[in-house]
Amino acid sequence: MNYFFKQFLVLVTLFLSLQLTAQTELKSKIVDFATYAPIENASIYIENSTIGTVSNSDGKFVLVVPQRYVSDTLVISSIGYKSFRSAVADFDVSMDVFLEEDMASLDEVILIAETRPKTGNDIVLRAIEELPDNLPEQPYLQKGFLRHKERNTTEYKWLIESAITLYDSSYASGAKKNLKINVDETRKSYDLRDVDSLYAYTAYLKNKTNADKALRSKNLRRDTIKTETLVEAIKWNDERVNGLDKLFRGKLNIFRNANASKALFGDDVLEHHQFRLDTVLVENGKKLYKIEIKKGADFVGLNTPGIYNEGFEPRGWLYIDWDTYAIKKMEYELVAASQNQKNRSKSLFGTLLNHKVVMTYISFEDKMYPKYIYYETPKLVNAGDRSSDQLDKKGRPTQDKNDFYYNTVQEIVFTEVVQDPEIVSESLQQNWSEDIFVTQPYNETFWENYNVLLESEEEEKLIQDLSKRASLFKQ
Repeated sequence: MNYFFKQFLVLVTLFLSLQLTAQTELKSKIVDFATYAPIENASIYIENSTIGTVSNSDGKFVLVVPQRYVSDTLVISSIGYKSFRSAVADFDVSMDVFLEEDMASLDEVILIAETRPKTGNDIVLRAIEELPDNLPEQPYLQKGFLRHKERNTTEYKWLIESAITLYDSSYASGAKKNLKINVDETRKSYDLRDVDSLYAYTAYLKNKTNADKALRSKNLRRDTIKTETLVEAIKWNDERVNGLDKLFRGKLNIFRNANASKALFGDDVLEHHQFRLDTVLVENGKKLYKIEIKKGADFVGLNTPGIYNEGFEPRGWLYIDWDTYAIKKMEYELVAASQNQKNRSKSLFGTLLNHKVVMTYISFEDKMYPKYIYYETPKLVNAGDRSSDQLDKKGRPTQDKNDFYYNTVQEIVFTEVVQDPEIVSESLQQNWSEDIFVTQPYNETFWENYNVLLESEEEEKLIQDLSKRASLFKQ
């Protein structure tokens, strides 16, 4: 009898375990009802929770819903559209989700009390003033998915996909000392950059050894450089501009770091930016100001050590909650504007756009948490002579300029917020590392239950090509 009782307990425990770990996978495509165009960066989440993801450039998404939420409501929303709601259990994965446009009237701004800000500048200043109330006041963790990629106009050179954890102590604390990132697991890691990264190695030598400034990458030979040394140079070059450290603790994390010294949206924000109220939109039944970001009297600079990162003018859009003045979305670009920066950018990068940042936020318990981050910047590599348009004897270009110019993109979707003080405290006792270069074994079980950002069809093809080339390169 005792034996059967033990077996019964084992079965019950196993059943409960399966119930706790069971997942429901939802996938679909989000499209505009009128135009049938895919809607990118739409928010897909479980109502009254922080479980969610965003749609890719094809409008597609996949969301893994933990078993405890299967009786709850799925919400799909995008700024300027009426939201879609469905019980998780009733969601039809065989059907596309159509969102209808939803607009508010800008005239309402004129009819309200005189004390309410009416210009773009005043609305943005009010939003900055309200940041301490709208951003979290207590320490928290966020689970997220990182896709970090580098490509030229035709192919990927590098791709890393990782699960990350972000710790933030609060908006009031300085990000440099009170914000941590850990790379938890790695899903994919392909790297072919050592075949064309002598530029990075040259800059690395100059920085580390005070080498003669006459040193040029064209005077170096790849077969004389140890691979591990070149990898260190590539890593150093990556982290100068777009490592996780720069993305979260630097100036381009605009609102989180608005209280830092010389912040982009700090005390002198209106010297470098001007803001124009464009219209009023709707998301989830709530009105949002849509505000255009324009150039101010002075150039914008990032003051990046070792890099001329000055002489820009800003452009983009802000979406600010009508009632709370919380920032819901930011699209921000820095474009070469000074003559020196124009010359540099055109020669080195083939573009005047040096930085592009998109950030969206999710509201949970009256606080705004980062939901999605996109950061793009051009990359310096040694892939040809940009100084002249050289031709052969038949008048044909001697180099394919499609290979000259590279850019890197970091995309992060945060899929869950953890507020439990005990869990937050325990996590801080572990070793934290934000080094995405560290090789980790693939953990299949982990990734089966982890929410990721779905690849677009173009990305999927480029990733497949990169994986094939990576295999050949290793041989």
